[in-house]
Amino acid sequence: MNIKRAKEEIKDAIEAYLYKDAFGQYAIPQIRQRPVLLIGPPGIGKTQIMEQVAKECKVALVAYTITHHTRQSAVGLPYISKKLYGGKEYSATEYTMSEIVASIYDKIEATGLKEGILFIDEINCVSETLAPAMLQFLQCKTFGNHRIPEGWMIVAAGNPPEYNKSVRDFDVVTLDRIKKIVVEPDYEVWREYALQEGIHPAVCSYLQSKKQYLCCIETTVDGKLFATPRGWEDLSRLIQVYEEMGKKADRETIVQYLQHPKIAKDFANYLSLYQKYQEEQQVEDILTGVIRESFCDKMARAPFDERLGVISILLARLGRHFRDVLEQEDVMDRVMKILKRYRPGEGETEAASGQETETVLAQADGPDPHEPDPAGRLRQLIWETEQDWEGLEKQELLTRREDVLYRKVQRQLEGYLQALEEAERGSALDPGSEVDGGAGLAAGWAFLRERFAADSDRFEEDFGTASQMLEHGFDFMEAAFGDSQEMVIFITELNTSPYAVGFLQEYACERYHAYNERLMFDDREQELLGRI
Repeated sequence: MNIKRAKEEIKDAIEAYLYKDAFGQYAIPQIRQRPVLLIGPPGIGKTQIMEQVAKECKVALVAYTITHHTRQSAVGLPYISKKLYGGKEYSATEYTMSEIVASIYDKIEATGLKEGILFIDEINCVSETLAPAMLQFLQCKTFGNHRIPEGWMIVAAGNPPEYNKSVRDFDVVTLDRIKKIVVEPDYEVWREYALQEGIHPAVCSYLQSKKQYLCCIETTVDGKLFATPRGWEDLSRLIQVYEEMGKKADRETIVQYLQHPKIAKDFANYLSLYQKYQEEQQVEDILTGVIRESFCDKMARAPFDERLGVISILLARLGRHFRDVLEQEDVMDRVMKILKRYRPGEGETEAASGQETETVLAQADGPDPHEPDPAGRLRQLIWETEQDWEGLEKQELLTRREDVLYRKVQRQLEGYLQALEEAERGSALDPGSEVDGGAGLAAGWAFLRERFAADSDRFEEDFGTASQMLEHGFDFMEAAFGDSQEMVIFITELNTSPYAVGFLQEYACERYHAYNERLMFDDREQELLGRI
């Protein structure tokens, strides 16, 4: 099973475990809620999907790497207490609360989320003294004398024995009480994730032709040699930061992340070539409509790796502009919803974008004439938005993208507030109104609507610029490669990039649709030939 399917299985399981019947009881009682055991190679994304599942299911997450714990920290420390048995007092051994169970209650108190996931990593590599406690944990959902709270699902993860000498096998009794999921690396699933998360395009294009290197673990006389998806992602981020700092990652740097000398050397050579084309600025010129015949001829004769690298740079530049436009559109939608609340009690309507948002605000009712201080009302809306943001941060439910969008919305609203306050001080609002009265608030409403309309116009300009860049990209592809395998790669990448797909849903590019239909026809033809 690939990691994407494993994530869906875990989401389905937690939704089923948290489903309640008509009496408010969990439909699957806790004793029947089997823990999930993920088994797969290191660096494949087992831990990462747990963070994603928790955010998407709006539940808390407590994660532990169990090999970092002793029996005492996991089970609790013993102490002597006095108890009465048969009318006589005896000394009895009890245990303090397990550190792991205590952390669940701490998380509930900190976030207010009473349901969640307890994730235990490297569970099949525990020490001999802790192994019985882990079996009890999986079978009975307890650490020592302390039970995991209701509403908390247990997920554990481990590596197969070929990757870790410390692995312990579970017996049949334990395996019969868990949901075991074996996870295998899958390049197509990883690429979908990579495009969504903005993995460096050099990494994506290199692995497109060297898929076998995504997760490569070999045992040699010199020890373990490996490259993992986690290594590629961490290296990608380093390369991106290096580029911002004006530095370059060479072979000696790359091998620190890809601990497989052959793969590190091969990728270092590819990255050097990729960066050479980046620095030549040919792609930037192409996107502005400057397409040189000499460069097209050079690309037509270049080795496949070079052609693929240039196409990757072109797609990366387009993808960055598509992403910026789509984020800008999302920010405009959110700002529009907030501004519609400028009048207390004003109901929200379905979000729109671009010129539609300008029309919605223009048709909306003005503010309540009894509301004082136009800047104060906007300041209140900004504060309410901050409270929503901080609440999600406290619950650890914000994805990175959501956090960025909140910050951009806040920055745009604060810009409106600053401009409104300056207008008040400079009497730039309706001179016939009292700034602190109802008419002044109406003038403030008109001022904000005007500012939003100007931002909407800039969005339309940026959308048009991105559209022209795509057309220039097609101009270059046709001039350099024509109707070839390179064009198939170009169209396929547009179809798999979430930002490109989102942009093309709003921009009707005739050449994209024509090539895409032809590609789909060719795929169907090949399928039919295969059946024959």
